[in-house]
Amino acid sequence: MKTVTCQTEVCIGSVASAIEAARGGAQRVELCDNLLEGGTTPSAGSIQACLNIPHLKTMVMIRPRGGDFLYNETEFDIMKRDVIVARELGAHGVVFGILLADGTIDRVRMMQLVELSGSMDITCHRAFDMTRDPFEAMECLIGMGIKRILTSGQQPKAPLGAALITKLIEKAGDRIIIMPGAGVNETTIEKMAATGAREFHIAPTRSIDSEMVFRNSSISMGTPEQPEYKIIIVDLERIKKVTDYLNQL
Repeated sequence: MKTVTCQTEVCIGSVASAIEAARGGAQRVELCDNLLEGGTTPSAGSIQACLNIPHLKTMVMIRPRGGDFLYNETEFDIMKRDVIVARELGAHGVVFGILLADGTIDRVRMMQLVELSGSMDITCHRAFDMTRDPFEAMECLIGMGIKRILTSGQQPKAPLGAALITKLIEKAGDRIIIMPGAGVNETTIEKMAATGAREFHIAPTRSIDSEMVFRNSSISMGTPEQPEYKIIIVDLERIKKVTDYLNQL
């Protein structure tokens, strides 16, 4: 008899990836733009298209730029407007995080976004991993009514931060969900499940060739990390390996 219910969230940068995530058995996606910068706010059109995919919840990244999580007034105003757009489009949830210069959670601004979110689900993203004290930050987020924290355990990859993730889960109890992310995949899911986590954030990708026939090899609109004629999409088979493992728990 199955006693544990686990959920898989897939980080995606396109509607095509959302479709693959759903096919792979994921319950939820985190929809972003600019994944090479860690994810920024996606377009309204992308949000709406993802919401049209049956049986898949869409969490919308609210992040006005790459880099750190200390935002000026203009950037914060953009975030507020983007939360409203996501809510009006019918998004299931939003993902955001704001820090103060001293490495603590910016509770005042975060609460403004919480209030604008209405009934949407809320995740604090890996801004959490840049806080000075993860337990202090967790208690702050619990007090604000945030539903979950995405974290790598304040390490580059979640498997390296597994010890801290385990402690956070033990300390959190049922007050907030601790969701490991970054480096969580089909080869590490068993180790991450051993932390006690029940929600997992994965981003397994593969590249496919563009269908362009004429190719101007003298210039590129992209970066060396993302070749012009390669399209990055999530890997259906790798997602299935993770969801199949979790379904057996």
